[in-house]
Amino acid sequence: MTNLIAELQWRGLIQDMMPGTEEQLLKEVTTGYIGFDPTADSLHIGSLVPIMLLIHLQKAGHKPIALVGGATGMVGDPSGKSEERNLLSEETLHHNVACVKAQLEKFLDFDTSKPNAAEMANNYDWFKDFTFLDFIRDVGKHITVNYMMSKDSVKKRLEGDNGMSFTEFTYQLVQGYDYYWLNKNKQCKLQMGGSDQWGNIVTGTELIRRKSGGEAFAFTCPLMTKADGGKFGKTEKGNIWLDANKTSPYQFYQFWLNAADADAERYIKIFTLLTKADIDAILVQHKGNEHQRLLQKTLAREITCHVHSAADYEFAVKASEILFNNDTAEILKQLNEAQLLQVMDGVPTVELSKSVLDTGVDFVGFLADTGIFPSKGEAKKMVSGGGVSINKIKADSLEKSISPTDLLNNKYLLVQKGKKNYYLVIVS
Repeated sequence: MTNLIAELQWRGLIQDMMPGTEEQLLKEVTTGYIGFDPTADSLHIGSLVPIMLLIHLQKAGHKPIALVGGATGMVGDPSGKSEERNLLSEETLHHNVACVKAQLEKFLDFDTSKPNAAEMANNYDWFKDFTFLDFIRDVGKHITVNYMMSKDSVKKRLEGDNGMSFTEFTYQLVQGYDYYWLNKNKQCKLQMGGSDQWGNIVTGTELIRRKSGGEAFAFTCPLMTKADGGKFGKTEKGNIWLDANKTSPYQFYQFWLNAADADAERYIKIFTLLTKADIDAILVQHKGNEHQRLLQKTLAREITCHVHSAADYEFAVKASEILFNNDTAEILKQLNEAQLLQVMDGVPTVELSKSVLDTGVDFVGFLADTGIFPSKGEAKKMVSGGGVSINKIKADSLEKSISPTDLLNNKYLLVQKGKKNYYLVIVS
């Protein structure tokens, strides 16, 4: 077994830790778990941090359990929240649980022939037949209200304008029981999570101690932030999801590629499995040659291949070149419609009637009529100066016409005006 704590510390993945945790992990194969809240039908890149903790746990020789909160998802965790979230229907929750399970199975080794094979668990399995009276008798009596009130997640909400519902107040007991159940039934001795979960986690260790006298340990990792103070994992369009249908592999790749140097230096330690020696070597090469973006390119490659696939990564690299390099006309032609729209995400669009195109459209008139240029005179001037391209091929004649044969996927034209201005013409 390798020293898990030492590995996580140099990666910046340890914030709080209970005494004896490192010693326990060095003493024997230890079962540890992290809970995932099924509030959506996909995990997002914020979930990658706890996923990486489970991966490192398994790589160090220990046994990981990924717990999906089919029951706790019905309650809602107040930790780090300023107001109560909407509760999901049972049908929606079961759908989300199934989707999250499928994603988690991609990252861990579930081969049952191995002693530290990963397991999935769903707390709905032990809560579905647990009555309210049973819960307050068997669980509630072991933890005082004073103890629960002392937690930061509770204090902050009680001090806020909206207060806190009884439903949310009980969350730490419900999560604490998860740890107790896994400790009793799966010999689980470790819980991990984000630093905002520390109060809930400690409640679990306290419940184990008081109810069964068992051993229980815990550590948390820091919450992800950006160097500029912006929220990690958010763009103008919302979350960066792990589901390719919600966030395309191209957009996913671009997110990491565009990371600032200060962020990328932290991210490559947290989100990749590259060794310390490899990362140190990359940082040495990067310093002084920042314009080459070796750090960001390595980061984006490792994470895109890990979350999606090598083929998705290769497409993302090719696609990234289309708008920034000149010799990409052939690559552009090879894209299917979905891929084309991924690459053109954010490019201004203009529409053109297919009936107009069928008769053949005068090139200069086309540029003016679509509003790409304010007038035919402006269009002529730039075409003559070699400043206009269609589908990454320079327009070298004012006499050129636009016809259906020019269309990408029988529907689109990419017009480049100058070096950086692009327009996607949609023909319908």
